[in-house]
Amino acid sequence: MKKTETYKWSNDFYAELANKRKVALRMGKIQEQESGYRIKQRTVNKLCRNEISVADLKDSDFEPDFVQKGVDMRIGIDIATLASKHQVDQIILIAGDSDFVPAAKHARREGIDFVLDPMWQDIKPELNEHIDGLRSCTDRCPDPKTEKLHVDYQTENSDKPTKHKTGKR
Repeated sequence: MKKTETYKWSNDFYAELANKRKVALRMGKIQEQESGYRIKQRTVNKLCRNEISVADLKDSDFEPDFVQKGVDMRIGIDIATLASKHQVDQIILIAGDSDFVPAAKHARREGIDFVLDPMWQDIKPELNEHIDGLRSCTDRCPDPKTEKLHVDYQTENSDKPTKHKTGKR
């Protein structure tokens, strides 16, 4: 995957983002021993319905399954530190993981305006309860048919995209 245009674009984007004023970029570490490939859900369904057999599996029936560790803790500590020291007035978190509930709750108790951008994904009610605002920075939910960087973007030669839940905001 390191040879793909998406990889190069992503790394260039992260490097540019990390250089922005008042932006902290926190990256987790990929756990190579726990990462690999998994069979796509629609392929598992076909196997279970006996529509295909194991011998029929193709590379396109698999998807990367990367396990990333450490990023939630890093972000949580940053949020708690910034809030406790009153170094910021507002925190904008681009995520949707309910693991951030304690950090968001702490920041709000310290008087910090806490805004969440879940990138058009649904969030759990317990996270929604502990934020001051919910906003996606893009005007619309990205279309997997036209947005090349969308997780479900497919070229004409590949299978239909998998369905991911997206909420409307």
